[in-house]
Amino acid sequence: MPGVGIWRTKSVEQSIADTDEPDTRLRRELTAKDLTVFGVAVVIGAGIFTLTARTAGNVAGPSISLAFVLAAIACGLAALCYAEFASTVPVAGSAYTFSYATFGEFVAWIIGWDLILEFALASAVVGKGWSLYLGNALGFSGATTAHLGPIDFDWGALIIVGAITAVLAIGTKVSSRVSAIITAIKIAVVLLVIAVGVFYIKKENYAPYIPPAEGASSTAQGVHQTLFSFLTGADGSSYGWYGLLAAASLVFFAFIGFDVVATTAEETKNPQKALPRGILGSLAIVTVLYVAVTLVLTGMVKYTDLKTGSPLVGDSSATLATAFEAHGITWAQTAINFGGLAGLTTVVMVMMLGQTRVLFAMSRDGLMPRGLAKTGTKGTPVRITLIVGAVVAFLAAFFPMGTLEEMVNIGTLFAFVLVCIGVIILRRTRPDLPRGFRVPLVPLVPILAVAACGWLMLNLSVETWIRFVGWMALGVLIYFAYGRRKSVLGRRLAAEAEPPEEEKLPEFAQN
Repeated sequence: MPGVGIWRTKSVEQSIADTDEPDTRLRRELTAKDLTVFGVAVVIGAGIFTLTARTAGNVAGPSISLAFVLAAIACGLAALCYAEFASTVPVAGSAYTFSYATFGEFVAWIIGWDLILEFALASAVVGKGWSLYLGNALGFSGATTAHLGPIDFDWGALIIVGAITAVLAIGTKVSSRVSAIITAIKIAVVLLVIAVGVFYIKKENYAPYIPPAEGASSTAQGVHQTLFSFLTGADGSSYGWYGLLAAASLVFFAFIGFDVVATTAEETKNPQKALPRGILGSLAIVTVLYVAVTLVLTGMVKYTDLKTGSPLVGDSSATLATAFEAHGITWAQTAINFGGLAGLTTVVMVMMLGQTRVLFAMSRDGLMPRGLAKTGTKGTPVRITLIVGAVVAFLAAFFPMGTLEEMVNIGTLFAFVLVCIGVIILRRTRPDLPRGFRVPLVPLVPILAVAACGWLMLNLSVETWIRFVGWMALGVLIYFAYGRRKSVLGRRLAAEAEPPEEEKLPEFAQN
């Protein structure tokens, strides 16, 4: 029996049955190939051009390639759990829907509220990053900013968010086609960088592969330090084994985004097979590309030349273009700007797609206004898409994101943890469910995934944790003020518990 009150669970069968409601039905038209494209599209962003060089120079040295492998393993453990859940519960909403079936309505709301934060901020932050690359491509000295009296607004971010909102409103299949074209462009740029750079590799640049440890040049204090440092008083270090592990924590975030694939479960043909293939296939592709780029980068120049403060880098941070400029390859910056524009375009698109599908699932369940879940003639939630587009455009155009980028990371990792625990719970409570994909070695693999994600969360700043807890507290207030009363599941259970009319006592007898 489903739980009562805030712990009431929505059965997998009911979740699947709700997908057939005529007014809130999504069109199933995506294949495993489409999902793989979405996964690659959202994971490969501008980070491959910037994060790799900066982390290699300041934290890990040539062992940055091993750091990516370690991060991919940690991410792969979570991906296995997502693949099982998505193939078992092929319903829009990703971690929100999975949590509803295992932990109950309150936890589902919490994770849905968390995903709203993750996707909205990620879309806005990446939109602002897109405008920065556009500014570089157009010869500006930074982002595409204009002035409205005392107010600055980023018109480049406004343009990209508006264009993507229109594409998403037209239909998911159109979105996948646009994403496929742009993803092909940015992969071509990455492959070009690898193909050209491999001819400038010197084996001696790989030695020492794991450089001797050094004390960190600066250590954050107060709320800016990591939660791990705050709790233990530990100091950071560069290079060595500690630097390698720290680098793995940093580059893990280059893989974030594959979980968005699970939000399209309800729009997928044969989701039991297509979803696991899309999630795991996209992760495998990006891992190979990431490792190849890091090997080329650290082979082209000595890692010390990529360190902030070195003669080659100066006071700025190294990028992938730094290594090419050291060899006189001046067109590299242009190619990387072009690749960054293409990369960030698809990241904004898929993040906004994930945002709309989570809100769609919550609205259909009554935890958000039910009217938002109406789908248009194209089988897409047009109302939600337009609202999300307006909010993201406003955030990207008028708000500096700054350290809020870390909020995306903590929200993602929190979702990972709940999904991994949920796999263990659903295996015990519903062993009879047909599963298109099964995580091997349960509960060992999910437990390892939780441990890996927990460690990465500890390496986020205290400031980020404070903001995260504040956002969650606001979500709890909204749930008890609105969601709990309007819940479709709650009303359904209340109606089932109410005795038939003929069994009710007359009003005078009740007194």
